[in-house]
Amino acid sequence: MSAGWLAGCPGVRIGETGTMGSKTEAKRLAVVTNDGHDQHVVPEGHPEHSGRLHAAMDGIRAALEGADWVETSAPAATDEQLSIVHSPAYLDHLAADASAGGSRLDPDTHSSPGSLATARLAAGACLAAAGAMDSGSTRHALVAVRPPGHHALADRPMGFCLINNVAVAAATWADAGERVAIVDWDVHHGNGTQDIFFDDPRVLYVSTHQSPHYPGTGGLAETGGPNAERSNLNVPLRAGSAGDTLRAVFDEVIQPRIAEFAPTRLIISAGFDAHRDDPLAGLGLTAADYGALTERMIEVAPDGRLLVVMEGGYDLTALGRSIGSVAAVLAGVDLPTFDGESATSEGVDRDTLEAALAVHR
Repeated sequence: MSAGWLAGCPGVRIGETGTMGSKTEAKRLAVVTNDGHDQHVVPEGHPEHSGRLHAAMDGIRAALEGADWVETSAPAATDEQLSIVHSPAYLDHLAADASAGGSRLDPDTHSSPGSLATARLAAGACLAAAGAMDSGSTRHALVAVRPPGHHALADRPMGFCLINNVAVAAATWADAGERVAIVDWDVHHGNGTQDIFFDDPRVLYVSTHQSPHYPGTGGLAETGGPNAERSNLNVPLRAGSAGDTLRAVFDEVIQPRIAEFAPTRLIISAGFDAHRDDPLAGLGLTAADYGALTERMIEVAPDGRLLVVMEGGYDLTALGRSIGSVAAVLAGVDLPTFDGESATSEGVDRDTLEAALAVHR
């Protein structure tokens, strides 16, 4: 994928520094989104609705005013690209469901006639972002899409998720010879991503998540399959944990393990539902905390380059502010400031930290 490809994508929005051209004119940040092509309709009152994506993009655009960035859409992922992770039978099932008008796929996950097409665009955005990084046309990539993906298993939907967007990008990179680390800071454990890569030594999966909480997976003892020992790192967090606990976990557990794994690519599965205002969980992060975690991931990323993919986040104001803070760090501009959104220090949960260190040291 060339810089010219990105510059010519439908829906492209160029930052103030000018158009993307040759590799020497690479943007610091590419934002790839399926906003404007969203046909995934859910029942009224469902938390994973189209307003989430609008709020995320509003937050990103506000944070990046004057920054070196480009916004674009991307082609839908094909069956061939998705089958690197998902079974053909499952993809056929989703296609038949869409043709029949959609359904309630599980207690939390609904589909409509346009849901699969929208999910394909989300996965395609991840592949386009990865390709832009590979080509050198951007330093970092931020993918703002819905529906989210990290609960989707190889052969079934789950937890609002149809296609596992991050897993598709990670598996594509791994098949190309890359060592891929995935850090999932969504408040819910990414059981689908863990399951897909649990016995794959090419991929390190790391998750911080509230526990006990949906989906009930993500224990400390889940450290990888027989062919991939220590390729899975979970840090369950108690309700009420705030930014200082997360920062300590990243400093003392996650960053050292990533450095030891020595990935050639690093993906953030970036949910924003660990924010203290989120209605679906009980952690205590703020927008500034997400910026601080992003800075830590840049420190250990290969060549300091990150692919960040949006997952959950269900308070619209918190989502826009939080993803905007991540975008600002990626673009190298000052964090936006909001009342009540400074980095939190509620006292590090040393018991949680020591338990993680005992397993993962």
